[in-house]
Amino acid sequence: MGHGHTHGHGHGPHHHHGDDHRHEATAPLPAAFDTSVPDEALSPEQKSRRTLLRRAGLLGAGLAAGSVLSTGTAAAAPAQSGGSGSSHGSGRGKGKGFLWLAGDHHIHTQYSSDGKYRVVDQVRQGAKHGMDWLVITDHGNTTHARIGVEKVNPDIKEARATHKDTLVFQGLEWNIPAAEHGTVFVHPGRNEVAVLKQFETDYDGSVNGTSSSTPANEALAVAGLEFLAEQVKRRKVQDALMLANHPARKGIDSPHEIRAWRDATSAKHRIAVGFEGAPGHQAAGLPKPLGMGRARGIYDGSPGANSFAGYPLESYRTWGGFDWMTATVGGLWDSLLAEGRPWWITANSDSHQVYADTGARGTGGDFHTDGRYPDPVYGGQIDVTQGDYWPGQYSRTHVGADGFTYAAVMDGIRAGRIWVDHGQLVSGLDVRVSGGSRWATLGGALHVRKGTRVTLTADIALAGGTNWAGFLPKLARVDVIRGDVTGPVADKDTFTAPTAKVTRSYDIGKTAGTVRVTYDLGRVDRPLYVRLRGSDGNRTAVGAMGAAVDPAGPAIDVVGDADPWRDLWFYTNPVWVLPS
Repeated sequence: MGHGHTHGHGHGPHHHHGDDHRHEATAPLPAAFDTSVPDEALSPEQKSRRTLLRRAGLLGAGLAAGSVLSTGTAAAAPAQSGGSGSSHGSGRGKGKGFLWLAGDHHIHTQYSSDGKYRVVDQVRQGAKHGMDWLVITDHGNTTHARIGVEKVNPDIKEARATHKDTLVFQGLEWNIPAAEHGTVFVHPGRNEVAVLKQFETDYDGSVNGTSSSTPANEALAVAGLEFLAEQVKRRKVQDALMLANHPARKGIDSPHEIRAWRDATSAKHRIAVGFEGAPGHQAAGLPKPLGMGRARGIYDGSPGANSFAGYPLESYRTWGGFDWMTATVGGLWDSLLAEGRPWWITANSDSHQVYADTGARGTGGDFHTDGRYPDPVYGGQIDVTQGDYWPGQYSRTHVGADGFTYAAVMDGIRAGRIWVDHGQLVSGLDVRVSGGSRWATLGGALHVRKGTRVTLTADIALAGGTNWAGFLPKLARVDVIRGDVTGPVADKDTFTAPTAKVTRSYDIGKTAGTVRVTYDLGRVDRPLYVRLRGSDGNRTAVGAMGAAVDPAGPAIDVVGDADPWRDLWFYTNPVWVLPS
């Protein structure tokens, strides 16, 4: 990559792995991105994708020039004037913009014990809703480990062949020993099934009866991550990643376990890289009789025998649709970032059964014998008792990739070049933190001399059209959240970061086009990080740490009455500033 040396300071994110994937031929751009393909040559799905990209200003000059946004925001480019050496943390020198690819890493099919849809149904819907990459993550269990992981593979390969504009990964939803669920997925290749099957057989908490919170089970989870790293080292698979799913839902992902997953493997082969900042099942909060009448994310539980005793009761609920660990300024996520180590957030659908769908699970067959349910059939009614959306219909994870390849998406995720949104609140983001003729973007680290003046610039492409609920969302406010890097914690169960707070808020007056937010960090003399959050302004409340820390953060979601479309947010991953 040419800049691995920039992350050698001890505090900083060490997120780049080797160049194993560089031999991979760069796949052609999806037709929707390729401006040499005329509009009339596109399929309806591709046309719709191109329209979205145009609205966001992500087509044309923006991809080749310095800024990833081409709607009159080229002023972001001078931060790169120092040549290839200036782009520390950006992943690529010479001012090349990233392809921002939207995706979803948490999707279920008929190969899940509580699923319904075919792989091709989820991929087709994902493509329609603007997804560039998807991970099929059927539940780990004895049936899936025995036959499901193999049986789903031909369906995934067929979807790859028929939907060439969508990258389709095979993964699984891991029952993490001693903890909750997590997405595990690998780079496609001849051993993708063999590695996932062995991993599930040996390290899945449900398969092995290792779900209870014991030190031995916690150690097994770490061993599972080490196994995946070993498969990458041995070139069995080109890459593997793990992201923890709905981490606060049951209170069983303790802070020390999350830190142990993060630190389980070396920076070069880092496997556990983050968690869902916002869970799926977002339609579950729609009130009866129009919806399930449960909670957003199905976060309506309470502490159990394996829950971490330190978590407060409010951690079992979502806040503006986001997990408490992410939504609390100065909370658990900030405590991880304050250590100066990488830990990223995502958002996705957890799609099992889609709200207002007319499909029904096929009858006949036996899941335990067949490893799958029969194909879905027409159910004859609109089902409002379900809580999920299709991939991309509501939640999106945007990854800055060097190209349209599986490796580039995995590299972008590992590097933390990620921002997430609900309800298509905004259509594009370009975040640069610059100083001393260098710049860094999301997930990166800006290395400067002590006392260097540092500036954050965010170019935000506002919603360019109606979302899937049929209205034009409006961004009301953008918050800058800043915290000091205080180094490793003495107590691994720490879940607060006393210095993190909202340091500046911006009211957004515009309803179309692009806005620029500029924040002066001053002359930086100690290590810190910044991250952004934005809202439609419909529901806010003073944060858990008080008004001085977060005067207008997300409000706790009401169980049984939480319309997800009336409470929209976006969040970015952090950028570190490391003076020396």
